[in-house]
Amino acid sequence: MKKLTIGAALAVAALATGVGVLNAQQPGFKRIEVQDRDLSIPGRHAVQARAEFEPGGAIGRHTHPGEELSIVLEGALTLEVDGQPARTVKAGESFFIPAGVVHAGKNAGTGKAVVFATYIVEKGKPVATLVK
Repeated sequence: MKKLTIGAALAVAALATGVGVLNAQQPGFKRIEVQDRDLSIPGRHAVQARAEFEPGGAIGRHTHPGEELSIVLEGALTLEVDGQPARTVKAGESFFIPAGVVHAGKNAGTGKAVVFATYIVEKGKPVATLVK
């Protein structure tokens, strides 16, 4: 596994840079890319990453240029998805975020929370973009 680098801008084509900008701005949160593979679907690739939330750690409001399919491996995550009430997702439970939907997550427990995420996203776009 390799750690993602910190990029200078969100509007860059390199996947690692787009994710790294999110990491740099979110104390207590770390996303580690596991793999990035082209798909048989033209213009799409799959990215898998392990997201680690320290107690109190959070990832702010953001979107993805494709779908996110995730499972909580450890701990619990408070998931906020625009248009839905906030909910807690616990170890062993999964969630799905449609393309372009604004969402955020925060460690809901006292120990580390770990999420394994798969993103099916457009090539040439950052995996995640912060929303103000």
